[in-house]
Amino acid sequence: MQQPDYSAAQVRRFLRYLRPFKLPFFVAIIGMIGYSAVDTFVFAQLQPMIDESLGNNDHEYLRLAAYAIVPLFLLRGVFNFLGSYTLTWIGSQVVMRMRQQLFDKYIHLPVSFHDRHSVGNLISKVTYDTEQVAGAAGKALLTLVREGALVIGLLVVMFYYSWQLSLIFLLIGPLVAVIVSFVSKRFRKVSRNIQHAMGNLTSAVEQAVKGHKVVIMFGGQAIEQQRFKKKNNHNRQQTMKLAVTQILSVSSIQVIASVALAVVLFIASTPGMLEELTAGVFINVVFCMVMLLKPLKQLTTINNEFQKGMAACTSVFTILDNQDEDDSGNTTFDRVNGKIEFDKVTFTYPGKHQPALSDISFTAEPGQTVALVGRSGSGKSTISSLLTRFYHPDEGQVRLDDTPLAEVDLKSLRAQFALVSQHVTLFNDTIANNIAYGARENVSRKDIERAAQMAHVDEFLNQLPQGLDTIVGENGLMLSGGQRQRIAIARAILADAPVLILDEATSALDTESEKLIQDALEALQQNCTSLVVAHRLSTIENADMIIVVEQGRIIEMGRHQDLLDKQGHYAQLHALQFGD
Repeated sequence: MQQPDYSAAQVRRFLRYLRPFKLPFFVAIIGMIGYSAVDTFVFAQLQPMIDESLGNNDHEYLRLAAYAIVPLFLLRGVFNFLGSYTLTWIGSQVVMRMRQQLFDKYIHLPVSFHDRHSVGNLISKVTYDTEQVAGAAGKALLTLVREGALVIGLLVVMFYYSWQLSLIFLLIGPLVAVIVSFVSKRFRKVSRNIQHAMGNLTSAVEQAVKGHKVVIMFGGQAIEQQRFKKKNNHNRQQTMKLAVTQILSVSSIQVIASVALAVVLFIASTPGMLEELTAGVFINVVFCMVMLLKPLKQLTTINNEFQKGMAACTSVFTILDNQDEDDSGNTTFDRVNGKIEFDKVTFTYPGKHQPALSDISFTAEPGQTVALVGRSGSGKSTISSLLTRFYHPDEGQVRLDDTPLAEVDLKSLRAQFALVSQHVTLFNDTIANNIAYGARENVSRKDIERAAQMAHVDEFLNQLPQGLDTIVGENGLMLSGGQRQRIAIARAILADAPVLILDEATSALDTESEKLIQDALEALQQNCTSLVVAHRLSTIENADMIIVVEQGRIIEMGRHQDLLDKQGHYAQLHALQFGD
């Protein structure tokens, strides 16, 4: 796939990040130009020092130079601090703002976006790519202005003392421009490859660390080492390509500059020029030409930084240009009654051809418990994902209290649901804060303790050092699967939502805990409409309606005993589980 090139519009978009910092930027430019102006002034004094002071034995000028040199370099230091510190500060502000925008975008993007992108790649954009932008905003601009001002200053000094000798430098300008143009394209391409390689590298580390137990259990260390080694080496190769391009470009420009210097020396050796030149003028012009090599090298190097920054900007802007989750609904609910309707709903996951759901229709009245059963991959969890609007139906309509979900404000819609999934997500915080996470109102400690008691969280709190105030670690690392699931159930109890979704809510619990939790859930379900996705049929025997789903279609619907009497698919599942 061909990568997009950088347009003037993208550069302008990047410069918009610098717009709020006009005053600091002005101070930085004053500092950088002042720094180069002091250097230029010192170089310009070579001619009078040689011709007037040393040539005419005038020691007063040398004494004056001795007095002036320390204050001049103090002034140079002040200018350097102004320029360097201010630009570093601006760069850090730009990075902070860009990282915040990326993070805000990540948490507002639809679920389908996160399905398509690896976590490692997304993290790499926040950590690595934004640092490249800092290079463009800070280091590149610092070098561009400071060294650019020095080049201009040195050229002015050279032309002032001998325009004939200095003229040759104007002839090498186009050659330098051609090299810089070629190198820029190369930098862009390689920088993009490096960013992609860094994303793959982060993904590889993330997978190996997250799946550490699986890796060591199945002896996959060698596989993971080889996989990482390959990606790590690819990243190194791309970095070396960038280094080679940079070294060759700097060397080429310095060779061209040395050719210009050789021509100047040759012209200066002609009899006509020797008669006009004083020792001071000659040394001044040659010294300035030699001094030009360093800033020319620096200016070529910053092209590398700028191109990396622009490649990173393109990568970041691509994410920022993604559409947020669709939230065009205007209807808001305070608290719904809990009527749920699926009306001829068909849905296919993005990138798939086979529908996950086909022509699904059912109604759950307020307060009812509807159970979804079927084999893994039959579409049970997809129904709950459509209900919370993680995805949108391709055909048909889902309604809550007779209102189509597409017309409801997203925040208001999701506030009507409490979700307990088989995949429990806990944050690296206290148990109390995890239970109270996302609560619509400020909840008291007593409310949290009551929810913990109902979900039987209090049964294992005594074993923990700080009870409810124990930090659970990343995603509840300190807890067992059953303990994590109880905390998730306590969170749902505290939410006190009118619709409860239980997606394999008791899958990680042992039989004794499941029985206790089932009692708590039944008490909770009395006050709300419940949608229960279950594998264990014993947990849903009292449901008002059981829906059997097979390959995305409803094949049976009814109460427990009615479905058993039919001797159909549900009866077969029941016989398998209970050995009838």
